Amino acid sequence: MSQQAFILRISPSRINRVSEALANDQIIIGWANAEGLLNEDLGWEAFRKIISDAYYASEKNLRRAGSAAGNMWRFIREMNIGDIVVVPDGPMFYVAEVSGPPTYDESQIENDSAYRREVTWLNEKKAIPRTLAKSALVSRMKAQQTSARASDLLPQIMECIEIAETGIHPTFQTDLQSRLIEHTLDEIRSGRMNDFRFEYLIKDVLHGLGADEVRIIPRNQDKGADIVATFKVAGIFHYVLAVQAKHWQPEPPVGEDVVEKLLRGMEAESANLGMIVTSGTVSEAAISYAEQLFEDEGIQIELVDGEQFAKMIVEHGIRSS
Repeated sequence: MSQQAFILRISPSRINRVSEALANDQIIIGWANAEGLLNEDLGWEAFRKIISDAYYASEKNLRRAGSAAGNMWRFIREMNIGDIVVVPDGPMFYVAEVSGPPTYDESQIENDSAYRREVTWLNEKKAIPRTLAKSALVSRMKAQQTSARASDLLPQIMECIEIAETGIHPTFQTDLQSRLIEHTLDEIRSGRMNDFRFEYLIKDVLHGLGADEVRIIPRNQDKGADIVATFKVAGIFHYVLAVQAKHWQPEPPVGEDVVEKLLRGMEAESANLGMIVTSGTVSEAAISYAEQLFEDEGIQIELVDGEQFAKMIVEHGIRSS
């Protein structure tokens, strides 16, 4: 079986337990009251029902139960010994290799951290700056699911480990890319840029990322989304992305109000996904609000700050429409 990779956010009940996981050589996930999930005879529906009964019994549908069950299924059923797990932690991240099967520690039920796995932490348990990761990995680490598949990014993950472990960062290629990102961000923030040009820059980047159609919403028709892009998957399925653009300002960082505005725009445009792109920074409040929207309603909003946007430009280029 080929090696897989996953992203895992270790914050059961919204409490950061990364330091505990590092100390105990484990990875941890929540939903501790859903006892019995380690039973290998459980099919998907029975697995989901245990979680639904424990946490979502009053819900009118199984959407939240299904989302939670998906996170737990990946942790318990899909992860294998030898797989790689990336654990985001603020501006840093850690990487581990799974070394044991899933376990259930009843003494940790009260802490919502009973489900665990033994791991070997790579890079001598040292944190790796997100700045070493390429834009696709940075984006995946922002996934609002507790666990997410990342096998397609395994080469990028291992490259980060190699750079961190060997200190080979100062090479022509990596130095050049770092300087290009830094220069690109500086130009976005202080060059020949304003609100309108920033929107057109985002439009061109989205074309470079494969959008079939990108349109900028006229100011007098703005319902909360500045840009709407359509992506075609397998030549058949269309996904609509609504984007809120926020050009550079030192303070304040993008807040909950911007997420709320984009939410209205997504509804007006019948968008499947949302994205906020800023040349500045994003507040923790906005991040928490976006996570809550995904958990409660399944609404997915990507928050792209200035550094990530600059990486996207350097790595994927700009394709003028």
